[in-house]
Amino acid sequence: MRLDIIRRMFTLAGILIILFSVVSSTAAAGAIDLFTYEKGEIKISGGTAHIQVMKDAAKLIMEHNRDIKISIAGGGSGVGIKQAGEGLVDIGNSGRKPKDDEIQKYGLKLFQWAIDGVGVVVNPQNPLKALSKPRLIDIFAGKIINWKELGGADKQINVYTRDNSSGTREVFWEKGLDKGAITDKANVVVSNGAMKTAIANDPYSIGYVSVGHMDKSTVPVMLDGVEPTIDNVKNGSYKIARGLFSNTKGEPNGLVKKFIDFLFSPEGQELVAKNGFIPIK
Repeated sequence: MRLDIIRRMFTLAGILIILFSVVSSTAAAGAIDLFTYEKGEIKISGGTAHIQVMKDAAKLIMEHNRDIKISIAGGGSGVGIKQAGEGLVDIGNSGRKPKDDEIQKYGLKLFQWAIDGVGVVVNPQNPLKALSKPRLIDIFAGKIINWKELGGADKQINVYTRDNSSGTREVFWEKGLDKGAITDKANVVVSNGAMKTAIANDPYSIGYVSVGHMDKSTVPVMLDGVEPTIDNVKNGSYKIARGLFSNTKGEPNGLVKKFIDFLFSPEGQELVAKNGFIPIK
């Protein structure tokens, strides 16, 4: 009788251990496990601010499941919106909210997974630390053309801007320049990375990049006394801010839906924060 009781106790303990293991395993399961039994390909293009988050997410997913292939290209927000709308890619990224006519034309579904700022930057050799918005507008309009007018060297100001398909350009033009003119003498670059490289290699340059892309290769400039930082974007004191969107033609499903869901998961939002953006959750 006593032996039978001991056997029952061991059996019960074993059941409890199994149940505990199952519960623990379920609790530990993350969003990445959504991809365990999937197979297929996702094509992504568009906004360049998004690229590193996309690459980090794609790497985690493809390392988890080698039957999934994810390709990522830039091109700018306009390209991402157009290619998603025309069915050339599964996800088109944009650093601006697609316009109403774009949404209607392509039947787009919008997914905003981060907030970002756009900040003015200069070369590390430049002593400029701050600007007022009126002076910024005059620089980009070509009305202030020499650094001497701003207390710097007697050298021409080399303005750098993004191409017309850029969401970064659109947000900066709308909120930083109050939709003012950009001089036709401005040098045009095609991505946040290219902008940083250009500014870093030109001592007399001025341009703008995503706050999430800022590093020691350039120096941020305060605007009306407010520095372009993630904290200042987050608390609302820095006003040149925008959402980062992933857009699909119609409701996403299957593997594409799981990828977008991953961006909103704790793991995905951790990648957002790691790359210098503000998580949406």
